[in-house]
Amino acid sequence: MDNPKPEKVAVVDEVREKLSSTEAVVFTEYRGLTVRDLQDLRGALREAGGEYKVYKNTLVRRATAELDMDLGETLTGPTALAIVGDKPDGTPGDAVLVAKALKAFAKGNENLVVKGGRLGDQMLDNAAIMALADVAPREELLARLAGGLAAPMTNMARLLQALPQKMAYGLSALIEQGGAPGAPAAEPAGDDTESDSDTDSTEENETPAADADGSDKTDEAEASAEAGVDDAAEGDDAAGEQE
Repeated sequence: MDNPKPEKVAVVDEVREKLSSTEAVVFTEYRGLTVRDLQDLRGALREAGGEYKVYKNTLVRRATAELDMDLGETLTGPTALAIVGDKPDGTPGDAVLVAKALKAFAKGNENLVVKGGRLGDQMLDNAAIMALADVAPREELLARLAGGLAAPMTNMARLLQALPQKMAYGLSALIEQGGAPGAPAAEPAGDDTESDSDTDSTEENETPAADADGSDKTDEAEASAEAGVDDAAEGDDAAGEQE
């Protein structure tokens, strides 16, 4: 093809752009599918974020050669490409959803044959495409991941909310017990009053008794001294009379 026609050049450019910008492409054989079948398949793939395109194998080979992309033996016989693009709402398509749509359609229509595909830089055979169809979709995996990350945060938030209440219960219990565990309990005010009064009354009762005993002994000593003086005086008087 020294001087390719402009329309062929445009197709090669289109294929090259689509293959270089997609995350995955699945190669299928569509021999035996009716126009109605193709419409149904395109509708199912569109909802998954894929588009179903039929190109001549020669043009696809030229586009992949420019991209240095080896497709192996997938470009044999009538081949159509299921290319992952965007969903109708503009969000990126999902290779898993495209593979699921192809697998579901093939179950009801044996004329659709999945020959293989390419995911990123890796070539996939038919078995790998079918295994990809059994993987959970990206949105479901992200939801599971978000749920797994949110669960510890939720538990932490509940714990933090419970801490003030538990601390209040703990402080209330300490107040009722009269202080922290291990600290000596304070004596009731009533007991202190009674103890002080008992001590005061005891001291009052004991002090007069000691004073009374001391007074009695002093009086006895004074009486004995006076008696001795009187006896001495009487003795002097008696001696004078005798003289």
